[in-house]
Amino acid sequence: MALLAEEHRFPCDNCGSDMAFDPGAHQLLCPHCGNSEPVSEGRATSIRELDFNTAIRGALAEAEMEETRVTQCPNCAAQVEFDADVHATECPFCATPVVADTGTHRHIKPRGVVPFHLDERQARKAMTDWLGGLWFAPNGLKEYARKGRKLDGIYVPYWTYDAATRTRYTGQRGIDYHERRTVMRDGKKHTVMVTKTRWHPASGRVARDFDDVLVLASTSLPKSYTDALQPWDLSHLSPYTPEYLAGFRAEAYTVSLDDGFGEAREIMDRRITRDIRFDIGGDRQRIHSADTQVSDVTFKHVLLPVWMAAYKYRGRTFRFVVNGQTGAVRGERPFSAIKIAIAVIIGLLIAAAIGYGMALQNDTVLR
Repeated sequence: MALLAEEHRFPCDNCGSDMAFDPGAHQLLCPHCGNSEPVSEGRATSIRELDFNTAIRGALAEAEMEETRVTQCPNCAAQVEFDADVHATECPFCATPVVADTGTHRHIKPRGVVPFHLDERQARKAMTDWLGGLWFAPNGLKEYARKGRKLDGIYVPYWTYDAATRTRYTGQRGIDYHERRTVMRDGKKHTVMVTKTRWHPASGRVARDFDDVLVLASTSLPKSYTDALQPWDLSHLSPYTPEYLAGFRAEAYTVSLDDGFGEAREIMDRRITRDIRFDIGGDRQRIHSADTQVSDVTFKHVLLPVWMAAYKYRGRTFRFVVNGQTGAVRGERPFSAIKIAIAVIIGLLIAAAIGYGMALQNDTVLR
């Protein structure tokens, strides 16, 4: 989500410059004079879950809502944040030039944030190490990424959902057994063991309480990227306070609370299916029906830290993301046509050399 620039500007008491959150020291640091201040944890409230049905009805308390200034990227539709004195920049998601407008976005306030644990230098090293381990990646891109502009630290929006589920199911339990069979093979009789299954009716109930089912609330990046950044350690989730956003950007959520719960239900249903199979038991299971009752649904809006880079190289945009908590990296897989061609030529030469050697060996044997 994009917050108003004024909300996360913290002037240094010493020189008046804007302070930024320092991931290494977990405090506010002035880049001009080096003055540091602790994050004001006292300003934050506890991380309280909100009632899902109340939010869907649009009946959340006004204190849970806020209105912020955002600009939508014309290329990837990301909600881009601007400081008050910035009127043009590049979209951190796709490197497209973006001009500020006066759009606002009314949304649910964040409840929690996982602060950045890695600083920009550590994130860049993780990215360049990842690129260095890719076969056939262009050297020019590796060098450009290593020496290119700084990575953008962005807080990406997520929903978390809690729910109680109770499921009635019907199905079948399969018990394997073995039969001896005689088969003909190469003109001879052979005895083999064949596995068969006896099926028995099964039914029952399973119950599971879900806690913090995490769903990405952004559509700015391919889901494969953000899924690859998991797992996130939500035990480090801190009550939201704007000091954590000082010096960073934050993205507005573009996946609605209701749509996010649809994805959460898919995650829950997959786990419930595993529970049912375990409850049925046996060697194999068939599930004919599953009727799940969901209750006590709560949620919260949280922000998770991602370092991001979008590089334009030879007319193409390459995007890379780094988990700001763990250092996990994901990006578009670049290929060097020259490296691939050289590898193919070397492979052909090796194959030809092996073939020539075998031909010589056969010729010697014949003589």
